[in-house]
Amino acid sequence: MPLHIHTPLIESRPLSLCAKRPVWLKLEALQPCGSFKLRGVGHACEVQQGRGARHFVSSSGGNAGLAVAYAGRKLGVPVTVVVPETTTERAKQLLHLEQASVVVRGSSWQEANQHAQTLLGAGDAFIHPFDDPLLWAGHASMIDEVAEAGVKPAAVVLSVGGGGLLCGVVEGLRRNGWQDVPVLAVETEGAASLHAAMAAGHTVELPTIASVATSLGAKRVAEQALACTREHPVHSYLVSDREALQACEQLLLDHRLLVEPACGAALALLARPEALAAYDNVLVIVCGGATATLEQIHTWLAQA
Repeated sequence: MPLHIHTPLIESRPLSLCAKRPVWLKLEALQPCGSFKLRGVGHACEVQQGRGARHFVSSSGGNAGLAVAYAGRKLGVPVTVVVPETTTERAKQLLHLEQASVVVRGSSWQEANQHAQTLLGAGDAFIHPFDDPLLWAGHASMIDEVAEAGVKPAAVVLSVGGGGLLCGVVEGLRRNGWQDVPVLAVETEGAASLHAAMAAGHTVELPTIASVATSLGAKRVAEQALACTREHPVHSYLVSDREALQACEQLLLDHRLLVEPACGAALALLARPEALAAYDNVLVIVCGGATATLEQIHTWLAQA
């Protein structure tokens, strides 16, 4: 049995009325560790354990780190997660809850990641937050489940950070023969590394991340994510932090499900009829976010 669960696929009546077309929600926020990351991370951890790994190392203060910690606990493999200084106390508490060793190093994920590489020794496996074919293969399973349910969307809406979810969804669409289904890739304006890469024709490093959607805070998108935009119909959209936060509040009101701003970015596109005009129904990946709190969302909204 895989470490992830088969998540519900529901048609949202409130969001369908808002978007003026059927809106399907793949509720990845209901994964045991709170996000879609468990699909790819769980797959990668199982493969690495099969190859002899006796210790997992990760560099993420967010959903990827939590997924590695959860997978390691379930597989009986110790986990070390290196997090940047910006990581919230709640995230650290959740990592400790999953029995992970937490190391705080650097002011950004890039610095934490560099330190994580120095910790690797014999018998250790590094589990990347987003840039690994094992992750993409695992994430693709969510599209397999949508196909098994007999729902073919006219478009898939998702958020983009480092690009792991994008790569996985495109792989899932391909292996189900849905090459004609476009992906609407959404980022917040202060964390738009995919948008910048598509404009430049190559990956570029953002000078800084200026968004509350910190899970989208990869300064450079994965090379494979950019490759997906050349091999599959992918359309890039930007939303503001306020739009993402308001979408989080709306999902909580409509479906009693709290997600983080990175997930709210995808949901925010439903309030833009012009972006969805060409599609008679859409699938939104509700990717989740275990570290989100309603108090923090309200604080951010007051500042936005």
